[in-house]
Amino acid sequence: MKPISLILTSMAAIATLQLSARPVMPPLFTDNMVIQQQTDAPIWGTAKAGKKVTITASWNQTTVSTTADANGHWRTSLRTPQAGGPYTITISDGQKITLKNVMVGEVWLCSGQSNMEMPIDGWSRVNNYEQEKEEANQYSNIRLLQVRKNISPTPLNEMETNLGGGWQVCSAKSVKEFSATGYFFGREIHKYRNVPVGLIDASWGGTFIEPWTSAEALRQHPDMTEALNDVSKLPTDKTERDNIYLNQLNQWKQQERSLDPGYEGEKPLWAMTSFDDSQWPEMTIPVQWEKAGLTNYDGAAWLRRTIDIPASWAGKEVKLSMGGLVDDIDFTYFNGIQVGQTNSYGEKRDYTIPSRCVKAGRSTLAVHLIDTGGDGGIYSPADQLYLECRGERISLAGNWHYKATTPMVSLPRIPVNNTSSPNQVTVLYNAMINPMVDFAIRGTIWYQGCNNEHKGYQYRELLPLMIRDWRHKWGYDFPFYIVQLANYKQLQTEPGDDEWAEVREAQAMAAQHVENSGLACLIDIGEAGDIHPRNKQEVGRRLGLVARAKTYGEQLEYAGPTYNGYQIEDNAIRICFTHADGLRTSDGGPLKGFAIAGSDHRWHWANARIEGQTVVVSCPEVASPVAVRYAWHVNPLCNLQNAAGLPCVPFRTDDWPGLSINNHNAN
Repeated sequence: MKPISLILTSMAAIATLQLSARPVMPPLFTDNMVIQQQTDAPIWGTAKAGKKVTITASWNQTTVSTTADANGHWRTSLRTPQAGGPYTITISDGQKITLKNVMVGEVWLCSGQSNMEMPIDGWSRVNNYEQEKEEANQYSNIRLLQVRKNISPTPLNEMETNLGGGWQVCSAKSVKEFSATGYFFGREIHKYRNVPVGLIDASWGGTFIEPWTSAEALRQHPDMTEALNDVSKLPTDKTERDNIYLNQLNQWKQQERSLDPGYEGEKPLWAMTSFDDSQWPEMTIPVQWEKAGLTNYDGAAWLRRTIDIPASWAGKEVKLSMGGLVDDIDFTYFNGIQVGQTNSYGEKRDYTIPSRCVKAGRSTLAVHLIDTGGDGGIYSPADQLYLECRGERISLAGNWHYKATTPMVSLPRIPVNNTSSPNQVTVLYNAMINPMVDFAIRGTIWYQGCNNEHKGYQYRELLPLMIRDWRHKWGYDFPFYIVQLANYKQLQTEPGDDEWAEVREAQAMAAQHVENSGLACLIDIGEAGDIHPRNKQEVGRRLGLVARAKTYGEQLEYAGPTYNGYQIEDNAIRICFTHADGLRTSDGGPLKGFAIAGSDHRWHWANARIEGQTVVVSCPEVASPVAVRYAWHVNPLCNLQNAAGLPCVPFRTDDWPGLSINNHNAN
């Protein structure tokens, strides 16, 4: 049974629709949109039940007609010409609405987790972000549509969008918080194909692949049955789901504070200005606290900083900004008064300090921060950390006193956000992908995999499953181009097994074996200390090369050397490659990153030399080699590339069981 609130909302919507004959279009169809060229592009909306709806496109003035069904829904299609514009599309059921500044061109869906979500300039920043924003003003024929984050246990037909709603013309303002990978990819297509480009950003940081796949597809996978059953039991009403989780989380936070020495009951003793933190160590913020004294620490800690408030600020409201990279749950106090609280990493902390709390002179900012796992601390860009009053700012970057209190292992188990979490099977497909199914696209770019790092073998099955799922829903085999995980974490010192390498292998297998797919390898442009490498320009360029070659037929090199077989030659193994013209090392030095093993499965660093389009690998300690690996690590030593400067895709010649072979649980 539907909640009363949902029934009333639906009735109100129907009543509004009946009062006005004007057609209503979903946010996929707005001013400034791009519609896919040279296809029968579906178009749909709502009108008064039974009304005849006519659609006229100015590129040929041909009118198509359809009739709204008993629920007011209508659907038809428009035959689109070659790229061009601007055009108008007029929809009428007696009253007209006109979509203006419509371009015909190439439409690409950009999806995945945080490295797809990462903006030009927002919670993280790309290299040369100010210049990139300014130059975006030159590309008015690139159009941007950003899907608002949402989940649903059942498929939705409607979605919401960000960036002011609907399609936006590319500009310094609109591109600022748009997917950097998506934008730089679209820029490549626009520049080299000379066509308008529409980019749809449907991404969510920290997500697994399972939420992006439909329930219909996941039912084919035996690991997903229990998780699908759990999701099917969730309330359909978002408010109900949120309330369940928030009640559980609030109880947990009360338990956590009761165990923390910084509190006496509900009183935050360690947030008071009078509290002496002089004996606490210091860390320089912004920083992930694992790099600043709290190595491998998950749990609660206090961070304190003393600020001198100018006399001109006294008695005035002050804005407190800590950006979005505050990891994870914070309770933030100013002079002992709580001024803000946020429950999850990635949410912007913009808090208001009431005027009554603002006095001239020495004041204390204290943050009780709980890292529930992974990285912790405050590590937003330094210029996002500040107090502001009437245009004047005080930076909060610099030295803070800190003290760890309660590790997660000593706390009650934190509630799993099974009601609002994006990491439940199928919920992102339902809310963020299903509403745009049938909207004509050229193809998809996909940047995801970090969250599935412990399940590389399962990812071999889930990624092709999702690709086939989306294509089945759309009804055609559009191109699907995958970004392979970049190098990250501590630099490799010894050869051996690695879970990230297994995910990269799964990504490469999908690109090789799933028709009309491709891979952009990033093994040379990651950053050891940042899971969000800032050189997204190169990510977009490499994806663009793949699309330009495989989708648009340009004769250019689009991939680095790719393993294509081996031959054992006495005490050496010769590796063969495709995309191997001009094999060389990126630094001009000897080859790095090759390891070799015999039948004992013990890996040794190998000597390797280039011979034409092959590499010969050997090691004095391995008299009878049987297997070779290259760049098989989360952050490998490697330097093989081709004449185009594209890196060799990590590979192995063996099929020995990996670390994740038995990790087949669902999220």
